[in-house]
Amino acid sequence: MNTKNVTDRAERKELKRKARAEAPAIGKRPAGVDRGSQKRKVKTIAKGQRKR
Repeated sequence: MNTKNVTDRAERKELKRKARAEAPAIGKRPAGVDRGSQKRKVKTIAKGQRKR
């Protein structure tokens, strides 16, 4: 929902709540899928010499 062009705070809040209510419900996570599987993975830094 793009509300950048709405300047009034109360109006923007109302629009967002309305959009959230109309949005389809997000289903439950299937049993076989890990929790946090969609999270960005942290890259491991190279072992050895220090960075600083």
